[in-house]
Amino acid sequence: MSSSSHSIRDPRLLAANAAAGASDSRPGPEGPDSDSRRGLLVATGALGGAAVAATAVPFVRSMSPSERALSAGAPVEVDISTLPPGGLQVVEWRGKPVWIQRRTEAMLASLQGHENELADPASEQPQQPEYARNPTRSIRPDIFVGIGICTHLGCSPVEVPAGSGNPSVPDDWPGGYFCPCHGSTFDLAGRVYRNKPAPTNLEVPPHRFLSETRILIGEDSEA
Repeated sequence: MSSSSHSIRDPRLLAANAAAGASDSRPGPEGPDSDSRRGLLVATGALGGAAVAATAVPFVRSMSPSERALSAGAPVEVDISTLPPGGLQVVEWRGKPVWIQRRTEAMLASLQGHENELADPASEQPQQPEYARNPTRSIRPDIFVGIGICTHLGCSPVEVPAGSGNPSVPDDWPGGYFCPCHGSTFDLAGRVYRNKPAPTNLEVPPHRFLSETRILIGEDSEA
């Protein structure tokens, strides 16, 4: 048996070699380098987790309703069974006031005879669905549905009935809506008068009748 083979098997030499390894300045598996490796692995793992989280966030957001969908708002169902003749009911849709007015025969008659005073009497501007592009700007002549926001700067007009004596409207005022902010006037179909700050008629939202007394605002049969 050779001496080199004997020296490896000698327990005294094995112990000496183990002691020398423990006192060696080079770090072993559990030395400072091992701690550094652990830190590197932890940091790498954290970065990897952050990357996964970063890619997961857009995916989660894509599953949520978009801002456009939220701003569009859901249709609003309205009961008009208690709305009296001549009465005006206001509901909210997409954060806007929507007027629902039950027009009387006299109110409908007031829509005729002043077309030459209106800026857009035939509703040529796309301020309403095609089914409301008529003299009453409505599906049913007696029910007007319009957004109560002036098309000038977004103020809210008020109803001024005929014979109210309001000094802001002419003496022969047939009834309609008046914007107190800058003086725009509209008839009972929401059509704007000429030479007023408002450039277009009031907007008519999409809507349809679910029954004689229920209206769905924000959705129509075309949808």
